[in-house]
Amino acid sequence: MGRMHSTKINLLEEIKQTGLRPPRVVTLMITNGCNLQCRHCWPESSSRYISRPVSCDTLKRLIRELAHLQVEEVCLTGGEPLTHPDWLEILRYSCRRPGLKRVNLQTNGTLLDEAAINALRSIRFQGLLIQVSLEGADAQTHDRVRCPGSFERALKGLQRLAEAGMGKQTRVAFTEMQHNFADLPRLLKIVDRLGIGSLVSGTLVQQGRAAQSDQIAPPTPSQYMRLLDDYHSDPQFRSLYKRLGNIAALEWLTGRSNSSPQGCTCMETPYINAEGRIYPCLMLPAVEFAVEGAYRRPLAEILRQALSLWAGLIELNRRRSRELGPCKACPGRLHCAGGCMGRAYDATGDFMSVEDRCALRKAVYSWMPPSS
Repeated sequence: MGRMHSTKINLLEEIKQTGLRPPRVVTLMITNGCNLQCRHCWPESSSRYISRPVSCDTLKRLIRELAHLQVEEVCLTGGEPLTHPDWLEILRYSCRRPGLKRVNLQTNGTLLDEAAINALRSIRFQGLLIQVSLEGADAQTHDRVRCPGSFERALKGLQRLAEAGMGKQTRVAFTEMQHNFADLPRLLKIVDRLGIGSLVSGTLVQQGRAAQSDQIAPPTPSQYMRLLDDYHSDPQFRSLYKRLGNIAALEWLTGRSNSSPQGCTCMETPYINAEGRIYPCLMLPAVEFAVEGAYRRPLAEILRQALSLWAGLIELNRRRSRELGPCKACPGRLHCAGGCMGRAYDATGDFMSVEDRCALRKAVYSWMPPSS
């Protein structure tokens, strides 16, 4: 035990010496398999994926090592994690790890039948969060990207969670796209009516199948402006949001009064895919920054190898807000610090380019309440 403790301390010090921060929230893809084939899935998961899920013993070993390194949160994702034959054992094991403050099960909600609900209810861990994806406030909008019938099944799963007393441990996740963005106020009402704890949204990531589809696209700046107008003029929407919401546009609006010199928190949020590649961030799954073998080698060994690849990313991100031409004259640079460099790199292959949400951010930073 003493040697393990010494290894942990030494590794954490090595990470800090490079200017990086130790891992805090780790996203763990336990399987590439999925019962759906969503249009916007950037890992391109589906039921046709022939890769075997990561073994239960391997995942337990990795989760144990993550907890030992003082990681605060593990996100179990896929694919669809509930298609893993040992998903419940993996989840229970994670919830019992000393040191882990939160375990986030990220699901499309369609497999939350009575048996799954009873199993989840048996886990006595206050840090368990069940995240269910809803991509609209009705079946037509949601099923356009998620597959026919998936809205009703996901909604039923949410109802079962609430009826089982787990509504406050549940969060709805929403992907912002042009065709569904106007649904956000209605979706907040659904979340409130069901007794679900919160709603979080994020802008569409144009990778994987999302990059190949002409049926979906990110919201436009004018849609963001209309949402801000609605927030300003609709007291019910504003009240629900303050209690339940975390929507990118409104969080950026709130953040206009706060500077963010820190910028990217690279390596605080690493991502490990189903093949055992570890990336510095979920938003930067680029092979150039991947280290192989997370399921075959000790985690400390993997992270030490990663340090040499990732050490320069923090300084690179600081340079972005200072040197990017579009950022220099933008008042928003004090708040977004150049935006997400992972999204910029994914879109252009160049870290020194603006990210794909730049126009959306500028719209928010320039918004003013309509005159009465």
